[in-house]
Amino acid sequence: MAMKNVVRFFFVLIHVSSCLGRSGKMFSPGFVSLSESLPSWPIVSAGISVTASLVLSLFLIFEHLCAYHQPEEQKFLIGLILMVPVYAVQSFFSLLNSNVAFICELMRDCYEAFAMYCFERYLIACLGGEESTIRFMEGRFQFSESSPLLDVDYDYGIVKHPFPLNWFMRNWYLGPDFYHAVKVGIVQYMILKPICAILAIFMQLIGIYGEGKFAWRYGYPYLAIVLNFSQTWALYCLIQFYTATKEKLEPIKPLSKFLTFKSIVFLTWWQGIAVAFLFSTGLFKGHLAQRFQTRIQDYIICLEMGVAAVVHLKVFPAKPYRRGERSVSNVAVMSDYASLGASDPEEEREIDNVAIMQAARPDSRDRRLSFPQSVRDVVLGSGEIMVDDVKYTVSHVVEPVERSFSKINRTLHQISENVKQLEKQKRKAKDDSDVPLEPFSEEFAEAHDNVFGGSVSDSGLARKKYKNTKRAPSSLKPFEFRLGRWFQ
Repeated sequence: MAMKNVVRFFFVLIHVSSCLGRSGKMFSPGFVSLSESLPSWPIVSAGISVTASLVLSLFLIFEHLCAYHQPEEQKFLIGLILMVPVYAVQSFFSLLNSNVAFICELMRDCYEAFAMYCFERYLIACLGGEESTIRFMEGRFQFSESSPLLDVDYDYGIVKHPFPLNWFMRNWYLGPDFYHAVKVGIVQYMILKPICAILAIFMQLIGIYGEGKFAWRYGYPYLAIVLNFSQTWALYCLIQFYTATKEKLEPIKPLSKFLTFKSIVFLTWWQGIAVAFLFSTGLFKGHLAQRFQTRIQDYIICLEMGVAAVVHLKVFPAKPYRRGERSVSNVAVMSDYASLGASDPEEEREIDNVAIMQAARPDSRDRRLSFPQSVRDVVLGSGEIMVDDVKYTVSHVVEPVERSFSKINRTLHQISENVKQLEKQKRKAKDDSDVPLEPFSEEFAEAHDNVFGGSVSDSGLARKKYKNTKRAPSSLKPFEFRLGRWFQ
C-alpha cells in the first residue's frame, strides 16, 4: 500500500513538472515566466529528474525513520541523505525563477557544509562515539618491541602532511591531537559558509558582488578564493580521517560512501567555478548560451541529483538497521552490514532463540522511538551536537587567534623599542662629534712643525744642515742650524 502511494506521488509530480514546462507558471501567475526565457525541454527534463530524486530520497528517509534503531548513526545519516532533495529543489526553483536563483544558490552551498559535517559525524558514530574513536586512534601506535615493522602504521602514530603542507605545518599524532584537528577543520567550513553567504547578500544589495565576474572590483572572486581554501581544507581533513579509520569502518563499506559524498560536494562546487570562468572568458557564445548562462549550473545539478538519489539507495540502505532489530543488544550496525552476505544456519537458530527471548520481554520494543519521536530526535538531537561542536571550534580558533594577535603586538612593540634605541644612539654619536677641535688642532700643528722641523737626534752627530720649510711671516727670516748652533 505504501509503495502504491509512492508511485502515485511520483506520477503526480511528473505531471506537475510537465505542466510547468508548458505553461511556465508555478502555484501563482506571478512566480515565474519561462516561455520567453527558456525552452520547455530543459524544464521538463529537470523536473523529471528532480521528481525522481525527491521520491527516492524521501522513500529512503522514511525507511530509516521506520527502522530508527541506531539514533546516533541514523540522525546524521538522514541529514546526509537530505542533501540530494535539498540540492534538487533549490536548483529547480533557481532554474524556474532567476530572481530567487541567488538566494537558492547560497542556501544550497550552506547545506553542503552541513552535509560534510553530517558525514564526519556519521563515521564517528559508526566507530562508537568520540571517546571510542580517540581510543582506537591511540591504540594504532601502541605496540610492543617485538611487533613486526610492517604492522606499524602511520610511522609510529605520526600523520605526515603532503607537499607543500609539510613546509609550514607540524605533523599530527593519532589520538586527541589528530581528532580535534580534523574536527575543527570540518566544522570551520560549516561556520564560514553561512558567514560568506551573508557577506554575499550584503555585497549583492550594494551592487559590488558581481557573481561569476573575476574582476578585482567585485567581491565574488575574493569570496570564491576564501571558500575554496576553506572547503579544500575541510575535504583534506575528512580524507585524513577516512584514511586513519577505513580499516575499522570496513564492514560499512566506507569507500563507496565517501566517494558518493565527495563527488556531490566536489563536482558541484568546481563545476560552478568552471561554468562561471568559461562564460567570463567568452568561450561560449550564441543566443541560447547567453540566455541560459545564469541557469546552466542549476540545470546540471537537477540532472545529477536524479542519479545521486539512485546511488544513495545502494550506498546508504536501511536494511542493516532493520536487521539490527533482531539483535539481543543494540550493538553497532557495522556487524549488521557485515552480515548482509550468505546467512549461517547456526546464526539463524540463534536469531530464533533471540526472538523467543524478546517475546518474553515486550518492554524492550516499548523503549524504541516512535516515528514522530524519531523525527524529533533527528532535528533536535543532531542540532544539539552541532551547537556543541560549533562552540568547541570557535573557542579553539579564537584562542590561537588571540595569541597570534598578542604575539604580533609584542613583536611590533619590540620593533618600536629597537627603533627608539637606535635613534637614541645616533643622537648621542652626533652630539659627541660636534665638539669644536679647530683651536687645539692649530696649536698642535704649530708645535708639531716646530719640533719636527727643527729638532735633531740625541746622538749629536748630525752635521747635515736642516732648514725649516714652513712658511713664516714676511718680516721674519728663516733660521739655519750650522755646527750645532742656530743662525738667522
